Formats: sequence, structure tokens, C-alpha cells
Amino acid sequence: MKLKACIKSIASYLPEKTLTNKDFESFLDTSDEWILKRTGIKQRYIASETENTSDLAYKAAIKAIQRAKIQTNDIDLIIVATLSPDYFTMPSTAVVVANKLGLKGVSAFDISAACSGFIYMLELARSMVESGAKKNVLIIGAEKISSVLDYTDRTTCVLFGDGAGACVVSASEGKGIIDIHTGSDGEFKDLLCTKRSNQTKQLEPIKLEMKGNEVFKVAVKTLSDDVSYLLDKNKLKTSDIDLFIPHQANLRIISYVQEKLGLSDEQCVVCVDKFGNTSAASIPIAINEAYEQGRLTNGKLMLLDAFGGGFTWGSALTYFDGIDYKNL
Repeated sequence: MKLKACIKSIASYLPEKTLTNKDFESFLDTSDEWILKRTGIKQRYIASETENTSDLAYKAAIKAIQRAKIQTNDIDLIIVATLSPDYFTMPSTAVVVANKLGLKGVSAFDISAACSGFIYMLELARSMVESGAKKNVLIIGAEKISSVLDYTDRTTCVLFGDGAGACVVSASEGKGIIDIHTGSDGEFKDLLCTKRSNQTKQLEPIKLEMKGNEVFKVAVKTLSDDVSYLLDKNKLKTSDIDLFIPHQANLRIISYVQEKLGLSDEQCVVCVDKFGNTSAASIPIAINEAYEQGRLTNGKLMLLDAFGGGFTWGSALTYFDGIDYKNL
């Protein structure tokens, strides 16, 4: 019997400090009411000056490995998705995490797919495991987005938060990952980006830029179309889905996609109010939220959906094959 790639565990880590909408009122021309009405966000977590993306990733990774009931040395590939790496281009954040885990000789690399990073990693991990190239793949979405935000720009800085989410994908006899679809369109590259100046040899501070209205229009159509494509391809209906876990970017986007697809509130996982947009960490943090609430248990079918700068997007249909939280 051919083994399938299965999600064996999920975990997340959030920094200690929270930044509420009220906190923004002290230094920005905005209000709690304005932010909440337009985004659904109430607070977000912010890493300290001494915390790096790799620190957040490492802490989520440790918990994911423990929950998978394997040893750290059983991990034979680490992939990190991030838009806020420790270093500009090298070494990769994954290599730094591997070192913090005490792993030498393990394969490790980063990917850059913005908020769709977790779906892209899941697709890679599935291919690696089902081909037999790797046995236990640790994938981590981790972000210190506060390091690339302009805190004078109320259109962007109120949206994002820091954090990390990790999971172990292993070969197993479980139900496993059913299907994944990813895509991109570079035509829209400047609508959501972190630009690097080409005018001077000296690097300028890199800050996130976004044209929110334009992003919203493309995102809602792409997200719903991609989910519909994946469900139709696998001859599934929305009623077959136990949990719909979308990228937690904006409550208005989530609500639009939910309504268009005809998903109930009971099926949807929404935690954007607590964490804000954590980019590549968003979906694993949301999966972990459902897990620790007891909503995600062994054998439940998840529909994941993400959209990010690039533009990139992706959807996944996967069962959860890990240990139920109450049995840890």
C-alpha cells in the first residue's frame, strides 16, 4: 500500500506583546471603530526588538514536533515561508531554524509566496513525501512583519501582526492530503509589495506597500474561483467540508468568500480579530486555533484557501491525521 502525505501535527507561537486598536489611537490618526469596521481586527501580536522571525519559527516548530510524536532527528527537511526573513537574502531562515533545533545536514530552504506561503509549502511537502524523497517534512510559516511596516501609514500598519505556525507532514496510512492547487499572476506585482530601491547603491529601509481597494477586488474573486475549481475537480460539495480555513487577512474578504461559496459559520474558522494578518503564518495559526479549541480532530476534512502579494494564491483539500488535542 502506497503511503500518503499526511498532516501529523499543528502548532503555533505568538509573541507576548499585543497591540490593540486603542493603542494605535495614541500615535496614529485612526480609531478602534474605524479599524474594526473595515477589517474585523481587534488586536495583533508584535515581536520584541530582540526576537527574530527564526525565534518565532523555532518555538512553533518545537511544539509541532512534540505533537507529531516524533524526535527532532526524524525531521529530514525544513521549509520556511516568510516575507520577513532574519537575513536579507542569505542564509535562509530555515537554515537558522535547523541550527536552533540542533540539526546538522538536514535539507532546509525558504520560499517566498507571501500570504500563500503555507499552501505552497504544503504542496512541496506532499511531493517530497509521496515521492519517497523525504519522510518527515517540517513546514513553518513565520513572520515578523512589524519589521517591514511603516507605522505612519494607517492603511497598512493596522492590518498586520507577527507570529508563526508549523506542522509536520509525514508518510502515513492516514487519509492524508487530497489535492492542492496553486497559481500566480505577476501583472499585479506592485499592488502589494516590499519594494527595493534601484536608484542608489545604499539599501533603503524596505517597507510594505499596498493598494488595498485593488487588492480586495482581485482577492475575493480569485479566492472563491480557486476553491470552486478544487471542489469541482475532486467532485466535492461545500457540505462535505468540515472546516473552511481561509487566510486571515480581512473579515470582509472572508465573509464575502464564505457567502459566495455557501459555507456556514460552523464550518468557517475566523481568528483575524485576535491575530490580524500574519501572512505566511496566517493559515497554520488559524488551523492551530481550531485544533486547540477542539474543532479540528482526527479525520476531519479541511479546505484551506490563501491569497497573497505577487499575486500568489492557493487552495488545499486535506484531512487532519494528527492526535486530537484532548489526547495530548
